[in-house]
Amino acid sequence: MPFLGLGLHLIAAIFFAVHAVRTGRPMVWLLILFSFPLLGSIVYFAAIFLPHSRLERQARMAGHALQKKLDPGRDVREARAAFDLTPTAHNQMRLAAALLDAGQTAEAVAQYEACLQGPFAKDAEAILGAARARAANGQPEAAIGLLEPLQAAQPGFRPEETALALGRAYAASGRQMEAGAQFMSAAERFGGIEARVELALWALASRDEALAQRELKEIAHARRHMTAYTLDLHRELFRRLDAAVGAH
Repeated sequence: MPFLGLGLHLIAAIFFAVHAVRTGRPMVWLLILFSFPLLGSIVYFAAIFLPHSRLERQARMAGHALQKKLDPGRDVREARAAFDLTPTAHNQMRLAAALLDAGQTAEAVAQYEACLQGPFAKDAEAILGAARARAANGQPEAAIGLLEPLQAAQPGFRPEETALALGRAYAASGRQMEAGAQFMSAAERFGGIEARVELALWALASRDEALAQRELKEIAHARRHMTAYTLDLHRELFRRLDAAVGAH
């Protein structure tokens, strides 16, 4: 039995080591994982794996969606109050994110621009947020100018989200082949419903019938097994897809 426990600890360490290498984490994590198989795996799971996992993002999205329904202006009010009281770079980035989420894209762009001039100039979260704000504000080329260097320099940072944001910016700029490459990469690497829907939308627009039908079949299968709450969470995503299918 002790050997079985040791084996499981080693398997967990190997799993997290592969994840660390694939996502570009510092090599010191390998030393931690194999020097302390159980403790190292627990620390890696809590510090790296869970915060960047799809499960954690979905839970965060679900909680945020519920809050928005109950009090849609709360995030912006609280973020603005915090920034007015303590105008730090951290509070400014929080305000920028809240403005973007509320659809106040022009002000979000301005706040993110200020963030990128300060201590968060090279922060991946700030860069991704600024790119999303620019894209939402009708500036896809400006978004591409932020996302391409981010993806090249930090391939392990939220790779699925970065690929989707870049793919959408490419599509909005008319760079359809590059958009398709980003959506295809995200769908193949991560298999998330958002990536699959974006790929299906791209395939429909590009008249790639074989790819479109393949993705639509996978999406339909996933939708049949989703809970009512998950379907509601992705309502806008599926609305876009159903409209595109109906117009095809």
